[in-house]
Amino acid sequence: MNPDKPRVAVIFHRLGPYHVARLRAAARLFEVIVIEQSAETAEYGWRKVATPESVTRITLSTEECGHRRDAESIDQMTKALDSITPLRAVAIPGWSNLAALAALRWCTKHNVPCLVMSESGASDKSRSRWSEWLKSTILTLCSTALAGGSRHRDYLIALGFEPERIFLGYDAVDNDHFARGAQAARANANGVRACLSLPETYFLASARFLPRKNLVTLLRAYADYDRRAAAPGWDLVLLGGGPLRSQLIAECERLGITSRVHLPGFRQYDELPMYYALAGAFVHVSMSEPWGLVVNEAMASGLPLIVSKKCGCVPELLEEGRNGFSFSPQDVDELAALLLRTAALSASERELMARASLEIIASWSLERFADGLRDAVGAAECTPRRKTGLAAKLLLSSVIFARRVKPTKVGRASSRSV
Repeated sequence: MNPDKPRVAVIFHRLGPYHVARLRAAARLFEVIVIEQSAETAEYGWRKVATPESVTRITLSTEECGHRRDAESIDQMTKALDSITPLRAVAIPGWSNLAALAALRWCTKHNVPCLVMSESGASDKSRSRWSEWLKSTILTLCSTALAGGSRHRDYLIALGFEPERIFLGYDAVDNDHFARGAQAARANANGVRACLSLPETYFLASARFLPRKNLVTLLRAYADYDRRAAAPGWDLVLLGGGPLRSQLIAECERLGITSRVHLPGFRQYDELPMYYALAGAFVHVSMSEPWGLVVNEAMASGLPLIVSKKCGCVPELLEEGRNGFSFSPQDVDELAALLLRTAALSASERELMARASLEIIASWSLERFADGLRDAVGAAECTPRRKTGLAAKLLLSSVIFARRVKPTKVGRASSRSV
């Protein structure tokens, strides 16, 4: 135990490079103990990451997330928290995960402040009155919140959170990692381009190949762009993988753009800056996106943006016309027009947009996350506890009990979006 720093527990589903970077920043202010629910996940193909020297790591299971018994995850979380007391606060990843709810119940039992980390927005998906009431009741047991941005703050307020108990900065990446990597790649552009088999100029997109990522719309808009662009037009590089890969390949063939669309697959964290570095602009087209950390990455790499209005980061990270453009994700024509507009910019105009991206993202650094966590913990300690009743505690216990037997939807609060 470090007597000079308050001890906090931070819970994540599985540690990836993004979580490790945030934890390293938080460890400058706290004695951080991270509880990783599982060492494996099918959602992301990250390599296993080392624990920062300044952080203590507890891994509850080596099984893949989703393949574990709910009762086991509850017991493991409870035992893990028991083993690291005393704690100044516990940070949980949203409110839908059973282990997170178990941690919240532990906090109420031991009178430890619990802060919820959330990047859920009201428009992420359809909502029911029942689930909203359930969430709002359970959330009365949380002392404070660390949210992504204004959309996520507004949703928490709609669920009953007082504005003064909500702090921003949850969604941050290691800006320096991407800036340095992009700079190094640009210094050896020809070598990197040849090594990665990249085209001379290209739009870059990076996403899991899932329906909500809206990649078929991107391909159709790109095909329209390719027909109308003055030769030679930009290619499209699409990073990622997932169940829709074969469908996307078939769509490229149908549209006649197979030779112009490049699919390098899922790339590891250390490789990403090279792909960002040589791109002309970054495109993100999701129909629903809690935040969109790939937008942070692109900005830290110095790229202009074309971003769906449904991405939760848009109010904070996109300044229309200054560092990029936004569009309605259902509108193929609008997206195609923005691809044409961006590719037609002069080198000096694109450079101005790149500089604007760097300036804006500088305010959304790892320090922003650490400061937000510090402020949330401080507010939980220094302000009166939220008024909670026995009903909320009983409801939480009932949900946990029901989940032992059968999965129960409480709603989703995402803790990582790409």
